[in-house]
Amino acid sequence: MRKAADLIKAQAPLSTNASVLQTVTPDNAHVRISISKQRAYLMTGDQVAADSPISSGKRGHTTPPGSFTILQKDKDHRSNLYGDYKDSKGRTVRGGISALIDSAPSGTRFVGAPMKWFMRLTNGGVGMHVGILPGYPASHGCIRMPEPAAALFYSKVKVGTPAVVEP
Repeated sequence: MRKAADLIKAQAPLSTNASVLQTVTPDNAHVRISISKQRAYLMTGDQVAADSPISSGKRGHTTPPGSFTILQKDKDHRSNLYGDYKDSKGRTVRGGISALIDSAPSGTRFVGAPMKWFMRLTNGGVGMHVGILPGYPASHGCIRMPEPAAALFYSKVKVGTPAVVEP
């Protein structure tokens, strides 16, 4: 039996092309996501300004392919579907829950999972944000990124920026 650590593959870290990056503005930026490569690219024209590892949607919650635009930006977004049930003192009573499936224990309230530097792609809730990158698709459909990458992409896109998700 293989150890869990053996199943996690190392991904190349965020890389940037400084000369291209300095030319990227919210008016000329676009984003490309490669599900097969587990990479996100911040681009201007056909030039890559930033290349980041990602973790896309897992089986049963796959990230939808297609052409999108950034619909919303929220630096401190919280999920309205996934999170924890907490008591009146803020202690987690039940963690890692789905508000669609898991009922709230008595006396608890739902606190959505943090999704820092959130950039919404679909009305169904799929977006790009800070998250854990195990080296394979593991999210509920969103595109998880390391924090430096999410902050960089967030700073260079605007509502309306094109984003393409490729299989």
